[in-house]
Amino acid sequence: MTDRREFRDLASPEEAHEVIGNLDISPGTETVALEAARGRVLADRIDATLDVPGFDRASMDGYAVRARDTFGADEADPAVLDVVGSVHAGAEPDVAVEPGTAAEISTGAVMPSGADAVVMVERTTERDEEVAIRTSVAPGDSVMLAGDDIAAGARALGPGTRVTPREIGLLSALGVEEVPVRERPRVGIISTGDELVRPGEDLNSAAGQIYDVNSYTLLSSIEEAGGAATLYPHVGDDYEEMERQLKQAATECDLVLSSGSTSASAVDVIYRVIEEQGHLHLHGVSVKPGKPMLVGDLDDAAYVGLPGYPVSALTIFRTFVAPAIRDAAGYEVPRTETVQGRMAVRERYEEGRRRLMPAGLVADADGEMLVYPVDKGSGATTSLVEADGIVEVPAGTNYLDEGETVSVQLFSPTVRPPTVLGVGEDDPLLSRLLDRLDRPRYLPFGTAEGLRRLDEGVPDFAVAAGPVDDVSAPTLGGWEREWGLVVPEAETDVDSLADLVDGDYRFVNRKRSSGLRRSLDDALDALAAERDTTRQALAERVDGYSLTTGAHESPARKVAAGTADAGLGLATTAAALGLGFVPLGTQPVRVLANPDRVQKDGVAQVETVLEDVASIAAQLPGISERTF
Repeated sequence: MTDRREFRDLASPEEAHEVIGNLDISPGTETVALEAARGRVLADRIDATLDVPGFDRASMDGYAVRARDTFGADEADPAVLDVVGSVHAGAEPDVAVEPGTAAEISTGAVMPSGADAVVMVERTTERDEEVAIRTSVAPGDSVMLAGDDIAAGARALGPGTRVTPREIGLLSALGVEEVPVRERPRVGIISTGDELVRPGEDLNSAAGQIYDVNSYTLLSSIEEAGGAATLYPHVGDDYEEMERQLKQAATECDLVLSSGSTSASAVDVIYRVIEEQGHLHLHGVSVKPGKPMLVGDLDDAAYVGLPGYPVSALTIFRTFVAPAIRDAAGYEVPRTETVQGRMAVRERYEEGRRRLMPAGLVADADGEMLVYPVDKGSGATTSLVEADGIVEVPAGTNYLDEGETVSVQLFSPTVRPPTVLGVGEDDPLLSRLLDRLDRPRYLPFGTAEGLRRLDEGVPDFAVAAGPVDDVSAPTLGGWEREWGLVVPEAETDVDSLADLVDGDYRFVNRKRSSGLRRSLDDALDALAAERDTTRQALAERVDGYSLTTGAHESPARKVAAGTADAGLGLATTAAALGLGFVPLGTQPVRVLANPDRVQKDGVAQVETVLEDVASIAAQLPGISERTF
C-alpha cells in the first residue's frame, strides 16, 4: 500500500497571505523602448529634459503684436498697425515684429521675434496692409510660452507609475526613446497529472483524459497581474520528470507555479520533490475551494503549488498569489471602471455644450472619494496624467455644486487615485521627497494657488515657499532654500537687483503664484522704498518682468540657452546647470497639512519622509534643513 500525504495543521488564510507575501519574487530593472513600455511600471523618476512646447507659440489665429502697442485700444478707438507678413504652423518665422507692426499668425505657429502677445482675429479688422486692433492685450495673452505645458527640469513621472497610453503621450512629447521599468516577475507554469491533455491534442475521454484548463487560465492571469509567464511542457505523475521540470523552471523563473499533484492522493508526488530538493513552508490552507496548496522554495525560486480543479486553482491564485505578483510588478488591485464621488469644489460651466471634464480623485478623511476638475487646456499633455478619468457634464448644466455626487469614468480599470494629493510650490528637494512616497500626485501650481486650494479643502497638503500670511494649517516640516538671479556662467555685469533694474538686460520672471515671485516682489519693494518710488515703476524698467514662466527651472533654462541675461531662480538650479548665481536671500519652504486629514495614511507618510530632509538637502547646494 502506498503512503498517502494527509493534510494536518491547515494554515489560516491570514498565515497563507503572510507566507506568500514573504516570498522573494521581486525582479530587477530593465530599459525598454518607448513603444514597448505600455503596461510596464517605471523604475525611476523621469524628469523633463526639454520644454514642451519647445518654443513660444500662438494659441489661436490672429495677429502677433507687441502688447504695449495695443494699450488703450478699443472698439471706438482701435490701434492701427502695419502688417509685415504672416507666420504659419510648422514654419520658421521670416518676419520680426517691430514697434507699430503686427504679423498674421496661425494657431500653433512660432511667435516671431519682437512679439509678446496675440490678438484673436475676431477682434481685428484688416485693411490694405494694415490691421485695426479693437482690444488691448497684455504680454503673454493667447501665447503658450516654451515650457508652459511642462518645463525642462520638471518632474514628469515618478517611480512606480504604471505606463498607459496617457503616459506614452507625455513621454513622446518629451522625446523619450527608452524607458526604465521594473522587470516583470518571471513565472513558470507546470501542469501535472496523467489525465491532462493540452488543447489541440487528441483527447481520449474513455480513459478519463481532460483538457488542461489551468495552464492557459493561469498564463493569462499572470500576465494580467503584471508577470511574464512561461508555459512548460506537461508533466505526468512521475517523480524524476517532475523533479527535472521543476529544477529547470527554478533556474529560469522568479516563481514556479504548478497545478495538480498537491492533494493527498497516493500518486501525487510533487510535495515530496519540494521537501527533498527545497524547503516546504506550508501544506494546505483552511479555505474552500482550494484547500490543497503548497508554498516553498526550490533553488533560487519561490514555489506555489495550486489545486488541480480549475475553479479551485484560479480562486487560490487570485486570492493569494496574484497580490504577490502584482506587488512585485508594481501593479495595483484591479477595480471597476467607474467611481462615484462628491465634487470637492463648485465648478461652473455655462457654454451650453456637453462637457467631458478631466477629473482627479482624492480620498477625504473618511475614505470617501472627492472629485476635483483637472483642466490645463486641450493642448496640455500633463492633464492626461494628472486626471484619473472623465466626468460627463450634460449640456445645459450651469455648474456642478460642491458636494454633488458625480460619476467618474476612469481612463482604464487600472487607474488608481493617489494615496496623497499635494498642491503648491515646485522645488528640487520636493521632487526627491515625492519619490519616497507611495503613489503621490503633486500639482505644482505655485504657493498662492496651493494655499487657496488648501483653504478650499481639496488637497491633503500644500507646499508654500517664502512669506506666508495668516496660515493656520499645521506644518509637517520643511526646509530653507537660497534664491536670487541666475546668470550666465561667463562674467556678467549683474551683481545685484539694482543692477538688473538699472541696466539693459533681458529678464525672465516667475508667475505671481510662485513663492519665488513673492520674495522678488518684496525685494523690489524694499529697493523702491530706498529710492522713494514704487515697485511698479522699477518693474517697468526691467525688460521681461511681466512675461513669466511656471516652473522653477524655466528661467535658468532660458539663461542657459542664451535667450535671457538673467532669470529668477534657485542656487540649486544654477549649480545643476553650470550657471552663475547672484544671491538675493533665503526663503522657508513649508509643507502644510489639510487640518481635516492629518490622520490620513498618505499625510502620515509625508510627515515620515520629511524626517529625512537633512540628508537630501546635503546633496543640493543652496538648500538646508529648517525647523518650524
